[in-house]
Amino acid sequence: MDPTTQASLAAVIGVVVGAVSVLAWHISDRQQHQLTQPEEPAVPVGVAAVLSVLRSSAVVVDEHDVVLKASAPAYAFGLVRGNELVIGDLADVVRQVRRDGQIRETELTLTRDRAAARTVVARVAPLGSRLVLALVEDRTRERRVEAVRRDFVANVSHELKTPVGAIRLLSEAVADAADDPEAVKRFAGRMLTESDRLSRLVQQIIELSRLQGDDPLEMPVRVGVDDIIAIAVDTSAIEARAKRISLVTGGDSELVVHGSHEQIAAAVSNLVANAVAYSGEGSSVVVTTRGTDTSVEVSVIDQGIGIPSGEIDRIFERFYRVDPARHRSTGGTGLGLSIVKHVAATHGGDVTVWSVEGQGSTFTLSLPRSQTMDTTYQSTTQEVRR
Repeated sequence: MDPTTQASLAAVIGVVVGAVSVLAWHISDRQQHQLTQPEEPAVPVGVAAVLSVLRSSAVVVDEHDVVLKASAPAYAFGLVRGNELVIGDLADVVRQVRRDGQIRETELTLTRDRAAARTVVARVAPLGSRLVLALVEDRTRERRVEAVRRDFVANVSHELKTPVGAIRLLSEAVADAADDPEAVKRFAGRMLTESDRLSRLVQQIIELSRLQGDDPLEMPVRVGVDDIIAIAVDTSAIEARAKRISLVTGGDSELVVHGSHEQIAAAVSNLVANAVAYSGEGSSVVVTTRGTDTSVEVSVIDQGIGIPSGEIDRIFERFYRVDPARHRSTGGTGLGLSIVKHVAATHGGDVTVWSVEGQGSTFTLSLPRSQTMDTTYQSTTQEVRR
């Protein structure tokens, strides 16, 4: 091969090698550039960190309605299954926010199989250009408390209106019968009865309000159960004597509980007063006490009208009466048992009832026993007749 041909071939090879080198450099540079570009995360890192510590239910949804991130409460609450929002109303709000970018807040009622309906408040807001964030708070308890408060106010208004209206009518009757001493005496007696009922109602409303605002565990004291029983029996002694009802006490003596003396006395007094009110003339009401290693039980047994089985679960509701037709004669306010229930709950105890319609009832107040050493004696049953 002549020198000219060799030189030409070398030049061509050099050009090819150079071109290949340049191409390889460009490919390598492109690959390195692509590797250095981080992929955009589906959910911003800061948002994911916040969602992981939220107590409320939080869900992040992309532009295709796919759930990219959800907090643990969202799954537990049944808002998300897999990567899909299962609450149709919430999904509709998410789409509306994605369309116009406006923050929305709505209240939803969620129902699940074999579970009570729950009320939630959802706040939905855009998260960047393509994501939507939904925060869901459970407001079931708040709504229930509001409903109870509304019912309580309505019931109080109704209960107060009845005796107040009766007193007004009776006072007008007294004025009209000024020339009839017997009628005046009769109407005045009924006015006294209604005013006493009004006084008891107001007193129990005040007592219940005070109990709800007082934590007995803040300043607990050792409370002797014997003293509590004596107060309860003495409180109902006049009513029992008027109906010839025997008040009988017995059981373990010198038992001690820990809590509020005033509240426990109110609870037991209400049980005894309730038993006397719903017992027939000439019957008996028995108050017994029993101590265990951890609790003290105070049982009040009557021979009264009893409670229908279908109403036992409701007797601790405020203003609920087993026999509305008789509450005028018994003077009941419907608040006594709710006070007992509240005292038991705030002291870490419980109140239970056994009853047979037409045979009587047994209410048992159970309270934690004081851990301080106390001696228990078995007392003989004694009958208190007043």
